[in-house]
Amino acid sequence: MSDEQQRSASIERKTKETEINVQFVIDGSGEYEIDTGIAFFDHMLESFTRHGAFDLRLTAKGDLEVDTHHTIEDVGITLGQAFREALGTAAGIRRFGSLSLPMADAKLEIALDISNRPFLVYRVDLANDRVGSFDVSLTEDFLYAFSQSAGIDLHVELAYGKNPHHVVEAIFKGLARALRTAVEIDPRVKGLPTVKGAL
Repeated sequence: MSDEQQRSASIERKTKETEINVQFVIDGSGEYEIDTGIAFFDHMLESFTRHGAFDLRLTAKGDLEVDTHHTIEDVGITLGQAFREALGTAAGIRRFGSLSLPMADAKLEIALDISNRPFLVYRVDLANDRVGSFDVSLTEDFLYAFSQSAGIDLHVELAYGKNPHHVVEAIFKGLARALRTAVEIDPRVKGLPTVKGAL
């Protein structure tokens, strides 16, 4: 894909709680530079980028002395906005993506529709809700913010699994792989993948 056609976006978001800069390329090669100040979250975003074959440069400065929630949620908002902008008109995309992804003891089912009608179904119930100091419940907050800003109908369901690290990692990898399929250009599709004339 030529530079003129590259699906990419740069987004900045600044509030009293966070300052976030995102450079996102859909048709990348899995390159990343990520610094949110939350090590486990960085690791998850790195996995997301590599498995989606995106390129992502992301820096976030947040009020981590208060809580990690603001930073994680605002990264979801900003990354979702960058994804939506990079997608452009969405002409020719496959639109749907789904995956059943194993990760050690866990299996995660994920399905999504780039519909511009955002919705999140999140069915992940874990007895152990911590990965070190990372609060696993914030994964849902990130996904909600991302799906709302990106215009994605996103369904995430844990089939089974107990280890919270494996489960959260499966979520980020599964999201990446399903998005990678959904954003692919289908040579048989002319224009938008809908009968309505608009997503």
